[in-house]
Amino acid sequence: MKEVIDTVLAGDATSRDFTSLRMPESYRAVVLRKEDVGMFTGMASGEKDPRKSLHVDEVPVPELGPGEALVAVMASSVNYNTVWSSIFEPVATFGFLERYARRSELAARHDLPYHVIGSDLAGVVLRTGPGVQAWNPGDEVVAHCLSVELESSDGHNDTMLDPEQRIWGFETNFGGLAEIALVKSNQLMPKPKHLSWEEAAAPGLVNSTAYRQLVSRNGAGMKQGDNVLIWGASGGLGSYATQLALAGGANPVCVVSSGQKAEICRAMGAEAVIDRDAEGYTFWKDEHNQDPREWKRFGKRIRELTGGEDVDIVFEHPGRETFGASVYVTRKGGTIVTCASTSGYNHEYDNRYLWMSLKRIIGSHFANYREAWEANRLIAKGKIHPTLSKVYSLEDTGQAAYDVHRNLHQGKVGVLALAPREGLGVRDEELREKHIDAINRFRTAPADQREEKAGR
Repeated sequence: MKEVIDTVLAGDATSRDFTSLRMPESYRAVVLRKEDVGMFTGMASGEKDPRKSLHVDEVPVPELGPGEALVAVMASSVNYNTVWSSIFEPVATFGFLERYARRSELAARHDLPYHVIGSDLAGVVLRTGPGVQAWNPGDEVVAHCLSVELESSDGHNDTMLDPEQRIWGFETNFGGLAEIALVKSNQLMPKPKHLSWEEAAAPGLVNSTAYRQLVSRNGAGMKQGDNVLIWGASGGLGSYATQLALAGGANPVCVVSSGQKAEICRAMGAEAVIDRDAEGYTFWKDEHNQDPREWKRFGKRIRELTGGEDVDIVFEHPGRETFGASVYVTRKGGTIVTCASTSGYNHEYDNRYLWMSLKRIIGSHFANYREAWEANRLIAKGKIHPTLSKVYSLEDTGQAAYDVHRNLHQGKVGVLALAPREGLGVRDEELREKHIDAINRFRTAPADQREEKAGR
């Protein structure tokens, strides 16, 4: 891989230079092993340790098919699906690979005794398969994580509705936590030129998810002046939602779980911030009963911060822990848009506050290519900035996933693959200098080393 690294770092290599590179037969990748699927059986989620299940192995370079590209991965990042994969929840990902393999001979490549995970990357195209027109070896790219077949009419209005859509590196093999990744060419987007490799790898999944959830007409369709309640507003997903709200003329009401996280939101430009730990909100009396009095107290606090208004949109992803409160505090005719359930999938809420007040619940899942492209375009223009708190080596991906699982992080957690150190890959120094204060401000400090509930 040294020849690949040297060519990328040179910064002036041509497409011909990359085409002439000898492709390695194997590469290092972060993998789950099928033989380990039962290793956490009987353990509570919080006790499961990604450091025990994630391994860095040498694996063969996969066969390149039509419409696909092999990318030299300079950097990647850790998402919650990395954590879910590593603890085999809600199901082991090998089931996804087995089902995909039955689809075609080409798809059968993905069914292996190991799973290369990871749903983000920034890197350089090494090879393209038959039928690829838009990308060439040497192109510097980032990848979004929607892998879609588009052979059904269902997906042609919105690719997220395609019955064969999958999340790359989670429901497919050959993901981005590796030195080389296999992607479909329509996952690729231009790397923002003013960012380093690790900065460019951080936004992909979370920024695109937040864009669809808040901005797109497939989500909440946020408009200027909207009050937007954002749970976990300093985290990997919430930090992009906060920025999108601010950039779009909305008013984010940021909910966090510590004073340090509150300061991060204020540094992003948010004025309405609720530290739910400091203010002592407890939405559940016990395992089975919620406390509507806490919903009301929470709603009153929101109105104090918004000049007496309820929120138009709730940006939901914690799930069970917060969903009852989310439905309650939304204004009449407002929208609760949800993309995850990090504190539990079985939501409970008082339906009277939904139907009698004409509120809507919208499910949102990642983003289609157009939404991901627009979200990346905002990054490239310097309108939205990466939120990155710490960068790990490929060998330490297990520790990175552990930190995200324990919520010991801020923003996103990056992983260097082929990049030998942080700070490389910047191609537009003038644009970087224009936004350097924001870039540095959003490189958040690591969280206090204390365990907190997921989703806060």
